[in-house]
Amino acid sequence: MELVIWTDGRFVTADEPALSAVDHGFTVGDGVFETCAVVDGQAFALTRHLRRLARSARGLGITAPADDVVRDAVHRVLERATTPGRLRITVTAGSGPLGSARGDGPVTLLVAAGPTPPPHPARVVRLPWVRNERSAVAGLKTTSYAENVVGLAYATARGADEGLLANTVGALCEGTASNVLVERDGELLTPVLETGCLAGITRELLLEWAAQEGLPAREATPDELPFTVLDDVLAGRAGLALAGSIRNVAPVVSLDGVDLVPGRLSVAAQDLFARRVKDGIDP
Repeated sequence: MELVIWTDGRFVTADEPALSAVDHGFTVGDGVFETCAVVDGQAFALTRHLRRLARSARGLGITAPADDVVRDAVHRVLERATTPGRLRITVTAGSGPLGSARGDGPVTLLVAAGPTPPPHPARVVRLPWVRNERSAVAGLKTTSYAENVVGLAYATARGADEGLLANTVGALCEGTASNVLVERDGELLTPVLETGCLAGITRELLLEWAAQEGLPAREATPDELPFTVLDDVLAGRAGLALAGSIRNVAPVVSLDGVDLVPGRLSVAAQDLFARRVKDGIDP
């Protein structure tokens, strides 16, 4: 796999050291990140991703590098990459003690680009764990990703490529790396942010573009999408789709090993997003 990696002013290979052994992002997951799709050699929706990166950093209490510094690093990486499909921007709290307390050094910035696997139908399972909507990091895109790694491994072991989570009060929340869309009663609904889900960039753009083009898609009310709505999906009374920066919008074709027929609105949302992506690189 061809990777281009830049860290704090220099390029490194995948086999070279890129972080201090006591970098807080490595030792305790004290960092934030963004993943962008790369379209025609450029990072898609970079302005929105940098805005969310800064918001996540503020939520952790660290300061993200200035936008022009990150943009310059992104440009350097994509200029060198030959087959980029995705770009990842990571900011950590920098070197620190061997514990939760932070050091007082500068933050670490790492930008990497590499290929993505070809698109494929979305197959999901329900996960036996929950997302804590009252967590100190709820809604932040942090490098503390162990819960997501475990959840995705659970899903993969069951023939799926994504796992879906409820929150602590039984509401449908999100996938390990995607937002969820439920097609029901002639509408596409996505869980409200108060459930603890990430404010996804694809989710955000889809809601905006759907409103502009008359596609009935909206954020659900707090009690409108319980986790049990997935029983309606299995029974054929509702449809399901995923949204994420690499998969864009993908109708779900399997839930808990049961084949599903993609809903009309889910397919329409997929087509709308694919078309609008071509309108501009930084919507």
